[in-house]
Amino acid sequence: MSSTTRGYAALAGVTAAAVAIGSAELVAVLTGPRSAPLVAVGGLVVDTVPEPLKQLGIALFGTYDKVALLVGTGLLLAAFAALLGVLSLRRLAIGLAGIAAFAALGVAAAVTRPGAGPTDALPSLVGAGLGAAVLWAFVAGPLELDPWPWSPPTPPPTVAPAPPPTAEGPAPSPTAEAPASPPTAEGPAVAPAQPLEPSDPASRRRFLTGAGLLVGAAGVAGLGGRWLAGRRGVSAAREAVVLPAPAAPAPAVPAGADLSLTQLAPYVTPNFGFYRIDTALVLPQVDPETWRLRIHGRVRNEIELSFADLLARPMVERYVTLACVSNEVGGDLVGNARWLGVPIRELLDEAEPEEGADQVVGRSVDGWTCGTPTAVLRDGRDALLAVGMNGEPLPVRHGFPARMVVPGLYGYVSACKWVTELELTSFADFDAYWVPRGWSAQGPVKTQSRIDTPRPRNRLTAGVVTVAGVAWAQHRGIRRVEVRVDDGPWREAELAPVVSVDTWVQWSWRWDATPGEHTLSVRATDVTGETQTGRRQAVAPDGATGWHTVTVTVR
Repeated sequence: MSSTTRGYAALAGVTAAAVAIGSAELVAVLTGPRSAPLVAVGGLVVDTVPEPLKQLGIALFGTYDKVALLVGTGLLLAAFAALLGVLSLRRLAIGLAGIAAFAALGVAAAVTRPGAGPTDALPSLVGAGLGAAVLWAFVAGPLELDPWPWSPPTPPPTVAPAPPPTAEGPAPSPTAEAPASPPTAEGPAVAPAQPLEPSDPASRRRFLTGAGLLVGAAGVAGLGGRWLAGRRGVSAAREAVVLPAPAAPAPAVPAGADLSLTQLAPYVTPNFGFYRIDTALVLPQVDPETWRLRIHGRVRNEIELSFADLLARPMVERYVTLACVSNEVGGDLVGNARWLGVPIRELLDEAEPEEGADQVVGRSVDGWTCGTPTAVLRDGRDALLAVGMNGEPLPVRHGFPARMVVPGLYGYVSACKWVTELELTSFADFDAYWVPRGWSAQGPVKTQSRIDTPRPRNRLTAGVVTVAGVAWAQHRGIRRVEVRVDDGPWREAELAPVVSVDTWVQWSWRWDATPGEHTLSVRATDVTGETQTGRRQAVAPDGATGWHTVTVTVR
């Protein structure tokens, strides 16, 4: 088999895969975006991939980790499809079996997701059927009716040489006949197989045109499916939500809390810039009209609330900084926002937890769980079941219609988005999503600080340089931030005012920079007197530690 033949066969396999995925996306408009094969298989990967690989993905791609996963899955699928196309030339059944195997994987991944039903299998089944039809048409279609460019050229007829005249009469006329192999003991001879590849420029053009049209149609179907799924989403319902005025408004941001320096993160993070880390490859679309919150488990009084019930309750508004446990030292998976919601403490008081119910399991509509200490939710801090963010309804990507916000805990044990259940149980009886994957059951936020300006490898001019950044120790507060140049003494920075101990603080320090290459380090001390450790520790199992350092060149 020539390399040209393999190339065309690989392209046929990729075309079949594109048709399968595109048509599946279109069917998923009816069955839900989570049932699309790429998304379903990607979700399975998220749940089963070893934790070090998952953390590597977050470290490399940050908040674009899901896009990277879907792109990577698509590239692997394309490589697999190309291989199937080549193998199909040897035996079509191999290619069809490969498509069937991928369909089975897509079906299994879709129907085993939380809340899935039998119809979630349809996108994978329909896509696989159409993909198999395309592969069959390219490799073994009805060539005699509508020849595809794969059909081998018909060999020219050969004329047998005329035998010499004999005494009996003139020699018989020569006849056209196809060449044949010598007969064998097993039976008549079989004509040798011809290489299946476009044999002339017109055939190549027909093949490439057909493949291009099919890939284009698949792309339109896939993108159209995603667009239609978005139209069926909850954006309009979210825009129709009118948030009530808070019964307890947030304190005003004090003057000077935001230093407004270039490269320094703003004191209040805008919604579009707030980090997003979760396990949802497609955003759950939760209709507020049908949303319900159920508080159950080890309680004396089970409660169920509609979204209207929630909005009718007295609302509290607070500034709270959230941080992800996957945030590396100096990372940006942290942000500060103004949240509006109902105190979780009040909801739990009404439900009356039983003795020993020391864990509240928040459960998302997509089945994800987090386990929060019951005592933390009832100790007086502003733990909220939030419905608003920075003056507007929660963005869909941040948990619309409702989510948990708990100061002082990493998000993996507290910040359940798209929440539909609060179940009272105990840490001894239930492990939330991340615990079996090697993370600590309880995750208090560690004291951290970061240099935002100057940035690594910045080239500075000798003289006075403003070094600035942020520090956080939610629900404890920051007492002091210190900066060090190279191995020199620690110098205390100036802290900007803050709304409360539940938010980060901006800090600044004026440095008389001298020429050369220098390393700046920062550390923070919280209100309890605990100073941030310089010992480097990875994010697992309960958050990174170490001092953030930046190397700059001064001219």
